[in-house]
Parts: sequence; C-alpha cells; structure tokens
Amino acid sequence: MAAKKQSEAVSLVKTFEEFNETKKIDRNTLMNVLEVSFRSVLSKLFGSDKNFDVIVNPEKGDFEIYRNRIVVPDGEVEDENKQISLSEARKIADDYEVDEEVSERVDFSKFGRRAILNLRQTLASKVLELEHETLYNKYKDKEGQIISGEVYQVWKREVLLVDDENNELILPKAEQIPSDQYHKGATIRAVVLRVDNENNNPKIILSRTNNLFLQRLLEAEVPEINDGLISIKKIARMPGERAKVAVESYDDRIDPVGACVGVKGSRVHGIVRELCNENIDVINYTANLRLFITRALSPAKISSMNINEEEHKVEVYLKPEEVSLAIGKNGLNIKLASMLTEYTIDVFREVDEQEDEDVYLDAFDNEIDQWIIDAIKSVGLDTAKAVLKAPRELLTEKADLEEETVDYVLSVLRAEFEL
Repeated sequence: MAAKKQSEAVSLVKTFEEFNETKKIDRNTLMNVLEVSFRSVLSKLFGSDKNFDVIVNPEKGDFEIYRNRIVVPDGEVEDENKQISLSEARKIADDYEVDEEVSERVDFSKFGRRAILNLRQTLASKVLELEHETLYNKYKDKEGQIISGEVYQVWKREVLLVDDENNELILPKAEQIPSDQYHKGATIRAVVLRVDNENNNPKIILSRTNNLFLQRLLEAEVPEINDGLISIKKIARMPGERAKVAVESYDDRIDPVGACVGVKGSRVHGIVRELCNENIDVINYTANLRLFITRALSPAKISSMNINEEEHKVEVYLKPEEVSLAIGKNGLNIKLASMLTEYTIDVFREVDEQEDEDVYLDAFDNEIDQWIIDAIKSVGLDTAKAVLKAPRELLTEKADLEEETVDYVLSVLRAEFEL
C-alpha cells in the first residue's frame, strides 16, 4: 500500500512535467509550483512547513522531502515536528548530540491517502492558475492585433471561438458586423479588443466592428502603411455598410489614396469582402478643417460653409442637386463625415437671391405634422420651394414618407404660392 501511495505521488510529478511540455511553462515556474504544492500539504499536516526541505526533480519524475529537527534531551520534546529526542536521534546516527540538527528523509506515503489527495487537488489548482495566467499574458500582449479562431458555438448574444490551442475566445453580438453569418467549424478573423481577468479567469473579447479591425486590415494589405510611409489618421465606420478613412503620406512621391485603394481597387477589395461588402472611402487627410470637411462630404460639392469651432458645428450650403449626395443613402454619408471630422454637420440647400420670397417649412407646423416636417428637413429640404422643386422620390424614399403624405404636403405648399 505504501509503495502504491508513493507511486501515486511520483506520478503527480510526471503528470505535471507533461503539462510543462504542453503548456510551455518555464522550468523555474514548474519547480516553484511543485514545491509550493508540497509545502501546502505539509503546512496543513504539521502546522508549518518552515523546517522542511522539498527537492523536486521533474526530469526524473521524483521528489525528496527532508524534515529538519533539533535534538533535545529525552523527555523534553515539546514540538514533535521541530524537535527530536536524543535517543530517537541516535537511532538515526549514534553520534548526534543535544542542540544539533537532524535532517531526516520523510516518506510521503506515510502521510496517508488524504494527504496524497490533498496534494493532487493542490497541484490541479496550481495548474489551473498557471493556465489562466499564461492565457492572460498571451492575449494581453495581443490586444489590438488580428487573430483567427474557429467557430465552436453560436449563441444569441455571442459567438464562442477557439484558437489553435483550444483556448476560448468570445465575439459578442455588439462586436459582430450585422450581416455576419457564423457556422460551426468556420474560421473567423477579428481583432483582440480586450482581455478581462476577473477572479483570475481570463476572458478574451474579440471585435469585428471596432475601427482597429479595419486599421489592421489596411496595415496588412498596404505595404506603405506598414513601412510608415503612409499614416492612417482617422477612421469612421458604420460596420458592414460604409466606412471613411483619412490617410496622409510622408513621401510626396506617394499618393496615399491610390496606394490604399490599389490598381482597380485591388488592395481594398479583399478588405471589403472581409467586412461583408462594407464600402470604403479613402480620402486625403489635411489639418485644414474647411478642406477636410469638404473632402469628408465627397462626392457632394459644397458651395459654402459656416464653421462654429466652439460648438464643433458646421453649416454646409449646397446646390439642390448636391443635397442628396451629401446626405447619402440612409443618411450614411453625412453621418460618417460628422464622425470623421468630429463636427456636427447641418446641410442646407442654397437658395438663389430671387427666391427670397420662399418660406421655411416650420411655418407650416399648423397644417403639417412636425414629424413630417422633420423627416423632410432630414434630407436637406428646409423651405417650401425646395420641397416643391425636389424629385418626388427624394420625399418617398429618402424621407421615407407615404405617397398620400407627400401628396398632402405638396398640396399645402402649392396653396401657399397659389400654384
């Protein structure tokens, strides 16, 4: 039985050595964890482990434990763990004297089965702690980097992925591109957003919607960015729909927009596919705010603008035919331009001087519901004549109004001018 218990304890060391090979734990850490585990058991058995020497040899798969005790006269032993009587000491070696230290090898199997089970549990706990610490350190260093994972489980609020070492990675619903579709076994790329470590239980959070994901994709696809010749200054995204990227070149010979897009869009096509056909507009960055806003609202052509730097607001005036271009489908263009420039952009239709008899829509709030007026104004039409001259589809599609509602609005406005 004793041999069996000793064999069990030795097998623990061998098991831990195998763990070391698998998890790449360094030798010093391995030795320390094994010693701490043994000392934890000894401390529980004897109240203290300070007078024990623990020697672990993971290469051979064995260990030695020695207990050091002080020799005291017979009958004066007060602490059997730290003291040994002279007669007992001389059974070990007949030349021991009082006050000398006796170092005696301890047979771990004599501690009983409970001690061995305790050791196994302690080792398992330390192994788990090491796994968590190793995982945390590994992915903490990878924050902001793109990694690949295999879809393991798809839930309503998140997708569980595993890496090549079977570590779990979480892709929350909020970090997924709306049109993403996941199937078990598929390989997914995402950026490591953050690593939480509550109660020493690492949780790796991934993202496909964060601006860093697009930035890292561009860095991988455009050598000039990776080489530091082109810098990504700002990014604005509506994930899965459209993005605007402002870039700047540090070499006058390099066109930053052309370098990022590539010949016939060759460099940006792969990124667009990765982002579920998210259209990417690349523009030249400039510190000139007026010019930057103009470029951000492209393809619309701005006639004039008033900038309020204190409130970070800008009023942009355009010709009627440019209004819908500035706003874009579902208002995406103006939203992204505002995000990119960090200015709230209000679009106004440019009114000719001879049209000074025009009337603002708000003047009709006693005949037209305010929500209808707001919907029309949201597409850049804020005066009666601007609405009357606008294409009907701008009101039905862009402003999302019913045909009957549009007919009513037009009739009210025509009546104002007796048309």
